[in-house]
Parts: sequence; structure tokens; C-alpha cells
Amino acid sequence: MESFGLHSTGWRNLMNRHLLVSLMFAALAVSGHAGDTPPAAVVPTNQPAAVNASNAPAARVVATNQPVWESSLSAGLTLMRGNSDTLLTTAAFKTRKKTPDNEFMLSVEGSYGKNNSVENNEMLHGVGQYNHLFSERFYGFINVEGLHDGIADLQYRFTLSPGAGYYFTKTTNTTFAVETGPGIIFQRLGSLDTTYESLRLAERFERKLNNGARLWQKAEILPQVDKFDNYLVNAEIGAEALLTKTVSLRLMVQDNFVNEPAPGRKDNDLKIISGLVYKF
Repeated sequence: MESFGLHSTGWRNLMNRHLLVSLMFAALAVSGHAGDTPPAAVVPTNQPAAVNASNAPAARVVATNQPVWESSLSAGLTLMRGNSDTLLTTAAFKTRKKTPDNEFMLSVEGSYGKNNSVENNEMLHGVGQYNHLFSERFYGFINVEGLHDGIADLQYRFTLSPGAGYYFTKTTNTTFAVETGPGIIFQRLGSLDTTYESLRLAERFERKLNNGARLWQKAEILPQVDKFDNYLVNAEIGAEALLTKTVSLRLMVQDNFVNEPAPGRKDNDLKIISGLVYKF
């Protein structure tokens, strides 16, 4: 875990760190663009020859390559007994569907842990996003997020953010998009209930490899509109490798920074999560 001050130096260091990560993955996206090929258009083949209408059966149209939901379940467990009495469990569900005009994404994850009978992890997090594409690369979106973190004394934080996004890279194997828009945040941090308007600037990158593995990275910053000293930064980077056609191994790092945490709590939480993933 790191601690960041409220001064301008801390702000610049924080922004430089996340900007550096974003630029690295943007470079990967651009370099991968040349090697990728856009999805091939589906061209009907083996068209039947003309037949006599009097004896031809009614034609049957069969739809192929229809967009489907891509879903996964993941779980991880750490258990230690002896000099250290530790328990940590993690679980996550992710699903998404992409059509030529719409994209749907939903994820729910949670973790719970104890160390020597003292609770040291209690988190539940969910994100849903709907994108409507106005062109191949430009889209509008609605993003909804909820978070509970008992260790950070965050009873709840709900974020609603509409806006616009653009795919700078969009190929079969590589995507890189930037999003921006207004937002509103409802939260109970410690014993204080607050509601305020925010801005949202986000980017996300994904690269699929030929062996079925994939890399991804995403980051967002949400400053309060009338008080820029109050802001949130969420970032994630991960890798996934196939073990079988339906089972893979996932490793990811999550970093969550709150410039104004609850009294007596630190402003930065860093998590390293690994686990098995089942895809269906």
C-alpha cells in the first residue's frame, strides 16, 4: 500500500503513474493494430441454383454467427494454519455481449479474509456498462458501479456516469478506448453520507494472443466537480492463460486510491488476485 498526500506533488506523481501505464498500453495497442485484421465479412456461399417454383420446398433461413453472451466464473482461496492463521477467499462473475450496434458488460466480484481471527478483507464490487455504437468506433455509454469495503469503512458508494467513448484501436485481437462524461456519486464513508457531482475520464485496453491468452488494462479518475482535491482513481491490469478450452488461470493487480479516505484509514489499497476461471 502507498500513501499519497493532498499536495500538488502527490497529485502529479499519481497522475504520472497512471498516465505512464496508459501510454504503455496505448503503444501496445497501436503496434498490435498493424498485425491484426478486422473481422471478415460473412459472405454467403453455396447458394442453391434456381429451381422450379412449382416443386421447390419453402426456403429455410438459418442464422449463423449470432452474438452470444461470453461469461466466466473465477474463484481463489488462500488458507494458512500454524504460526499464521490466515484465510482469504475471492470470487468473481463476468459476462459481456457485443453486437454491431450494442455492447453489454457486467461484472460482480467479492473477497473476504481473516488474519489471526481478525477481519482484514471485506469487499463487494459490481460494475455494469451499456454502450450504443453510433459508428464503428464512436459510442455513447451508461456506466453504473457499486462498492462496499468494510475495511476502508466504506458502507457503500454508488456511481452513475453517462458519456461518450471512442475506440482508437478496434480489431479482432486488440481494442483501446477512451471514455469521458459527467457523473454523480452517492456514498456513506465512515458515518458521513455525501452526494456530489463528478467528472469521469477512463480508458481500457485489451489484447488477445494467438495462443488463447489475453492481457488487459483499465483506469479511471473521478474528481468532484466543485472540489478537485476530492477524487477517486481506480486501475486494473491483468493477464489470463488458457489451461483447457474452458478453464484458465488469471492474475491481476487492482489499485484503488481515495484522496479523502475515512478517518483513520489509508488512502490507497493495492490487491494482487489470482485464481482459476471457468468460461461458459
